[in-house]
This record gives sequence, structure tokens and C-alpha cells, in this order.
Amino acid sequence: MKRIVFVFIILMIAIPVAYYYTIESNKKKLPIINPSDLVPDVVDPELRNKASGHKIQDFEFVNQNGDLIKSKELEGKIWVVEYFFATCKGICPIMNKQMQRVQSAYSDDNEIKILSFTVDPINDSIEALKKYAESHEAVNGKWHFFTGNKTKLYGLARQSFFLLKPAEAKNLGDAGGDFIHTNNFVLIDPQKRIRGYYDGTNPDEVDELIADIGILKAE
Repeated sequence: MKRIVFVFIILMIAIPVAYYYTIESNKKKLPIINPSDLVPDVVDPELRNKASGHKIQDFEFVNQNGDLIKSKELEGKIWVVEYFFATCKGICPIMNKQMQRVQSAYSDDNEIKILSFTVDPINDSIEALKKYAESHEAVNGKWHFFTGNKTKLYGLARQSFFLLKPAEAKNLGDAGGDFIHTNNFVLIDPQKRIRGYYDGTNPDEVDELIADIGILKAE
């Protein structure tokens, strides 16, 4: 009888411990994504063999409030990044409806910033972006809608975020012309490293993004 009780006690201790370590080992770990990890077509040719140390390059653009924002002001924060344009009637409204969910999930967390870069700065004036931001209930200081020099906007997409194919990024036509924009959201950590890509039109992937932000915060 004593032997049975002893075995039972051991099992009562061992099972929770084993469960704990199983849960710990199954915790998701976010990758650190470098250019060599991606499909070559989406990476600027000069960066395709870079296997470590990739970080988002410095930038400065004007946001929807007419404020010049430098990337150095956003350092140490977690970024969720997208490229869009305000007159888009296709995927952009879907994406930014989902981005509102991201903002809502971390509305009180100043460590999370949303950066929306226009692919159509010719038409996306400060006034147009202000109206667009208000229509999506963007919180000032949390969700920035950026416009500026088109070459620099596309260069950042090609050489830092890897959101546009080089051939597409070289085409500087107006919105509605030949250029193609992406439905991807990109997760950037406080060290300005890429940690994930998500389909911004897919609610399930946006759920994953929201969860992954929490994982990133806990690192």
C-alpha cells in the first residue's frame, strides 16, 4: 500500500513538471529573417546573399499630420509595416480594416507602432492621408501614414522590407498604372530586424501577427 501511495505521489509531481517543460519547448520562437532566407525575386540583387545582420535602413518621411518623422525617433519600438495607397479600392481597404484590429489590440501600448507607407505619393498628399487616417480611426503617434519621395519609398521596400519585386519597384508609374503593391504586413523588432510576414487580407494571419507581437514583447 505504501508503495502504491509513493508511486502515486511521484506521478502527481512528475506529470505537471513534464507538462510544463512540454509547453515551454513548444513555445513559438520568431525567426530573425535575413535576405538570403527570402525568395530571391523579392530582394534587391546586391543583398540576396546576405545571411545575417540585416536591419531596416534609416529613413525619414512626412506623416498624415505634416510631421517629419525620422526612423531614429521610432527606434526601440516594435513596428508593423505595410505599403498601400489611399485611392486603392482592392486589397488596401481590407488590409487597413485588419490593421485597425492590430491597433486596437495594442491601443494602450506605446511600444507598438504601425507604419503605413504610400506607393502613390503623387496623389497621397498630407491632406489625403490625414483624411484616410481619420477614416480608419488611426491614433496619432501610434499609426503613421507616410508620404515622400517615391524613389526613397520604393527603395526602402526593396532594400529593407522586401515587399516589392525589383522589377515592380523600378516601375514608377502612378497608382492604377503598372506598379503592383503587396498585401503583406511585416513585423519588425526593436533592433530593426524582420521577424515575420503576414497576409494583411487574411484575418487568421492577422490573429497570428497580433499573437506574435506578444511573443516579441516577451523576448
